Amino acid sequence: MNLRPRLPSREEVFGALASVAAVAVVTGAIELLKPHVPVLSLGVLYIFAVLPIAIVWGLAFGIVVAVASMLALNFFFLPPLYTFTLADSRNWFALAVFLVTAVVVSELAARSRRQARESALLARIATSLLAQGSVSTELERIAAEAAQALQVERARIQVEADGPLERGSESYPLAAGDREVGTIYLDGASERNARARRRLLPALASLLGVAIDRERLAREAYEAEALRRSDAMKTALLRAVSHDLRSPLMAILTSAGALVHGDLSLEPADRRELGETILGEAERLDRLVSNLLDLSRLQAGAANPEPETSTIEDLVLQALDGVEAAGDRIEVSLPDDSASVRVDAHQVERVLANLVENALHYSPPSEPVRVQVSESGSEVTVRVIDRGPGIAPGEGERIFEPFQRGSRTGDVRGAGLGLAIARGFAEANGGRVWAESREGQGATFVLALPVVPTVAEVPA
Repeated sequence: MNLRPRLPSREEVFGALASVAAVAVVTGAIELLKPHVPVLSLGVLYIFAVLPIAIVWGLAFGIVVAVASMLALNFFFLPPLYTFTLADSRNWFALAVFLVTAVVVSELAARSRRQARESALLARIATSLLAQGSVSTELERIAAEAAQALQVERARIQVEADGPLERGSESYPLAAGDREVGTIYLDGASERNARARRRLLPALASLLGVAIDRERLAREAYEAEALRRSDAMKTALLRAVSHDLRSPLMAILTSAGALVHGDLSLEPADRRELGETILGEAERLDRLVSNLLDLSRLQAGAANPEPETSTIEDLVLQALDGVEAAGDRIEVSLPDDSASVRVDAHQVERVLANLVENALHYSPPSEPVRVQVSESGSEVTVRVIDRGPGIAPGEGERIFEPFQRGSRTGDVRGAGLGLAIARGFAEANGGRVWAESREGQGATFVLALPVVPTVAEVPA
């Protein structure tokens, strides 16, 4: 057993020194004023020694100062002086009234201090829970402040009420109304701070309950939003499938039925036209299925690029070769020195092809589509400029979402996947894609890719 006496804390030492100083100061003030005011009337000044000590250091120090003030008043100012006896026995009643008054004032001051400290603690807890938004990350700090306010050695808060009880700890349920929101474990709890527990723990439980409900509602709202987006995606996918798959399938079935129908007499030109229709619609279906697969890979994070160094000129020309119906409608402007980029060539060609095809769809047949390549600092940009209806205000980002098309699409067909795939592949390769549009001047889609830094040749 450890029998070493407990050393006073720094706060207790400061409290004792402040108590002595407060009694001494008031005693000196009474000594100066006693020629002008009756001594018994001046005794009330000791209240000014009791109040600050009780507020700052608590009730125990306040009572000590009250008793010391009564003794000082008797010793220094009531005859016979410098003794603790009284010549007039009626003064005992005055001293008793002063002592009772001082103790009551000490209690009121200490209670006010406790309530202010607890209110400040609850305000800090509420602020931190609102600012951080996460109960679990704040529990340790809240428990430390609660331990200080409850004057116990250590506190631990567990939101789940069925957690294990720590050895040497007392558990107290945290209930908000009829619902138990958690448990607080206290080390060193005693009857002395039972009243503080009764005041503080219900308010703490209410704050935690509100914060937990807020987290739960936020989580449910997030899940509901995710479900809403998922439902919207499924609805858009079904619409795309119902229209963009059904139309070519009907064309294929109709053309194939005409070819195999024995009662129809078809000219060779008609048969060739029907075959071309089947081939064209099948290619359209193939592109749609490829786009859906690419989109699913991008959304699943499985579109891992295989980078290699290529010149931007090669990428642009290869992409244009794969664009159908380009013909003479494309005007290409390339710099004298073609910059090198380290990207997945196939994916970046898909980006460029999708941007060019989008521009061809929206540009009038008589208007060319311009492809301009330029280098600026650490990036090379490819601008695809059309002369179509442009992008409506506020739709510059929405058109890059899957199954979304601009409000100025007119009769242009498409599932709304090309721009989403273009942005996804560009970002997978460290690039960016965005749209620019001015009223009456069409739209410009820009692809920016990081340039591979060139190593300066060292002369032999």
